[in-house]
Amino acid sequence: MLSKSAPLHGLTVLELGHSVAAPYAGLILAELGARVIKVENPHTGDYARGWGPPFLKADATVFHALNRGKESLTLDFENPQQLALLKQLITSSDAVVQNLRPGLLTKFGVDVEEMRKQNPGLIWCDIGAFGKTGPLSSKLGYDPLAQASSGIMSITGEADRPPVRVGVSLVDMGSGMWAVIGLLAALFERNKHGNGAQIATSLFETGLAWMTIPLAAHAVAGEVRKPHGSGLAEIVPYQAFQAKDGWVMIAAGNDKLFSKLCHSLPGLQEVGDDPRFTLNRDRVALRAELVPKIESIVHTMTVAEVGEALDAGGVPNCPLLTIDKVWTHPQTEAVGIVTEADGQKWVGLPFTINDARPTSGGIAPPLGAQNETITREFLK
Repeated sequence: MLSKSAPLHGLTVLELGHSVAAPYAGLILAELGARVIKVENPHTGDYARGWGPPFLKADATVFHALNRGKESLTLDFENPQQLALLKQLITSSDAVVQNLRPGLLTKFGVDVEEMRKQNPGLIWCDIGAFGKTGPLSSKLGYDPLAQASSGIMSITGEADRPPVRVGVSLVDMGSGMWAVIGLLAALFERNKHGNGAQIATSLFETGLAWMTIPLAAHAVAGEVRKPHGSGLAEIVPYQAFQAKDGWVMIAAGNDKLFSKLCHSLPGLQEVGDDPRFTLNRDRVALRAELVPKIESIVHTMTVAEVGEALDAGGVPNCPLLTIDKVWTHPQTEAVGIVTEADGQKWVGLPFTINDARPTSGGIAPPLGAQNETITREFLK
């Protein structure tokens, strides 16, 4: 049962989504208290149900991670009665979030403009692959295609090595976030004037947004960025260094911090006093000379020794943690982002409201779990 004190309590959202982007948008809305009805294909369900191992019960953990707190309704759009129920749900909902393939809804006579006429307050959110217009508008897409076509993959990984994608579905999840941001903005406007809106975003546009800084560098200076591994094109040193027993991320984000770094680690004082390295713009130009000097010092120390020295000197740093270490890190527990449902740990939303983290506390629904109750409630 959704808490009446949740920010979005009373909002009904229809999720016509699969995979990651639309389901992540639905997860955010569900955690904030909205009722999210997830419509799935009765034969396959959400594709993510099969994206494993690992599996929890019948479904992949991917599905569980993205679909907690929702209701599942299976509809066959080729069945006239079930198609009628879909249209009834659309005209009865506050919002629709969808990432179905282009033209699918139109094929079955679901016209967005007509639905909005019947429900003027409806907020319709499209999450596409490459955008609503243009030569690629009808092209199918997944997260890695957006990472490749937006330039993200060109600056990820190491120079002179094969392309590398970001290890999480950054673009998919980002698109879901943009859909929610657009939906909330439209909801705020609707509360003032009563009218809904049509929101549109895409994986390609989200990828371009993540590339804001590298694209700006090209627009201003014609610079085509190269990948710098764990480093950053604009700041040096700002990367992971290998210690005796692991890796340490060091982020000397300004000139003062670089000076502190050099006076915190043994053997780097001379580097810190070298006027050639005083300014970040010069350190970037001399990256190939400077970074090996730092590497040679860090490599003689343990991760703990580096951390202690840099913490004492006020230099931002942290060890590189594997996933198992992240779960057990005391800071993970301290921020309270871990939530539990169905006897399992999950990652909650990364923000709090008045020191409380919003959560539905719900589980991911089995395929078609609410078929009977939703049909009885909405089909007229």
